[in-house]
Amino acid sequence: MTTADPLDIAYRSHERVQELIDRIRVCMEDISLSFERWEEPYVTGPGLYFAVVSGPTVRNHADPMGNNRWPDVDNRNILDDVDGFYEATTEVARTRDGAVVVSVDGVVQEQLVRFRSYSPESERSREDSSPYADWMGSRHMSALDTSARPDVVTTMTLSEETGRVTVFEEGEYSTTPREQLSRTWVD
Repeated sequence: MTTADPLDIAYRSHERVQELIDRIRVCMEDISLSFERWEEPYVTGPGLYFAVVSGPTVRNHADPMGNNRWPDVDNRNILDDVDGFYEATTEVARTRDGAVVVSVDGVVQEQLVRFRSYSPESERSREDSSPYADWMGSRHMSALDTSARPDVVTTMTLSEETGRVTVFEEGEYSTTPREQLSRTWVD
C-alpha cells in the first residue's frame, strides 16, 4: 500500500475543485436536457469535452484546435460568473471543436485543444485502464486516455449524438445516459 506524500495536494477530494467539477457537470447536463432534437435524423446535438488539469501547461501533450477558442475571453473563471460560464459553454457546445482546458483554480484556457495519445511509456498505459465502451466515439476515447495522465484531475464529455454525460478519472469512467439526467441547473 502506497501512502500519499504529505506535500501532495489531493485535487480530486479538494472542496473547491469538486465544486468546479460539479459546476461543469451540471452545466453539461442542462445543455443536454435543453436540446430537444436528439431523435431527429441528420441532426447533431451539442457536444463538449472538458479537462480539469493541475499542471501549469498542457503544451507537452496537446495541440491547438485551429481557431477554436473560449468565447468569453474577458471572463474565464468558471466559479466567478455562473451565468457567463453557462452561456459560453452553450456556445462552445454548438459551434466549437476541441477540449476546453480548465485549471484547478477554475480558469479556462482560451485555446481549445486536441490531446495527443497517451504513450505506452507513460506511467499508466492503455492496457492498465478501462476498455473502451462500444458507445464511445473519438471524443470519449480521448477523454478516457487523457484522464489517466498524472496532471489531469478529471475529464468530462457531452455526446453530440445521444446527450450522454460522462465523467472520467484516472482511466475509469462513470456515464449517465440523457434519459437518466435530471435538470439541476440553478437560474
